[in-house]
Amino acid sequence: MPRLLIVNCTRDSLLQSLGALGSRSYDAQFIDSVRRHLPDRVPLETFTLNIGDSEGLPQGAQLGDFDGAWLSGSPLNVYRLDQPTVRAQLDLARAVWQAGVPAFGSCWGLQLMTAALGGTVHLNPNGREIGVARRIAPTEAGRRHALFDGKSGPFDALCSHEDEVETLPAGAELLASNAVSRVQAMAIREGGRSFWGVQYHPEFDFGAVAAIIALRVQRHLDEGLARSEGEVDTIVSDFRSLTQEEARKDLAWKYGLHADVLDPKVRTAEFGNWLKTEVLPRAGR
Repeated sequence: MPRLLIVNCTRDSLLQSLGALGSRSYDAQFIDSVRRHLPDRVPLETFTLNIGDSEGLPQGAQLGDFDGAWLSGSPLNVYRLDQPTVRAQLDLARAVWQAGVPAFGSCWGLQLMTAALGGTVHLNPNGREIGVARRIAPTEAGRRHALFDGKSGPFDALCSHEDEVETLPAGAELLASNAVSRVQAMAIREGGRSFWGVQYHPEFDFGAVAAIIALRVQRHLDEGLARSEGEVDTIVSDFRSLTQEEARKDLAWKYGLHADVLDPKVRTAEFGNWLKTEVLPRAGR
């Protein structure tokens, strides 16, 4: 039975605010995403560590007890060491790497492990990427990598970020880029250690994106992504509708959406590939 450590990098107070706006918790979205790709009758054990609220592993537990670790998103900036828990999260990411636990990072999780292993992250000069990241194109290395098995490229993905990876850690491979961020995916392997990371959110559903937009209405207006609060309300309402009915052809046409974001199995394929390639072999030892 695979045992996964969910490293929740966002403070619970923010997750509660997003929950009030219709988003499911990050760990619930991740667990659902992973379960879509588990072989029949294979159970899954998970433990959520709320590092965003300075929580540590319970007494007696060790990182090596887990077959994989997922690093979640966060509104923090990895270059702002004065922000609460950033230093602790960097230390934990390094510890996961040193323990040889296969790790996967979404958005902040990618940035966190990048910085922990010697790369750099900066504020994206192209601005915030919110809602749907368009035309993510695998590199030559990405087309060969197991991360994108079963995904056609270029593809779209759900997202929300303002920072991006500037320089990769030594030994890392650039796996995908788009017009907004050069590093949309990367992987690094060193001996028995491995990390896969993406700048987007394979675990997100449209309800999560809707909640983030609803929480930051004025920012959406300031960035010219809508002309009025009413327009933002419409976007939020449409995305919430897609959470309930992903086959809405009218909304798919309106927002230019395809199976890469509408089909949950395709949208979360990266997690399935990680499970098959990195996690299940370790769990079967």
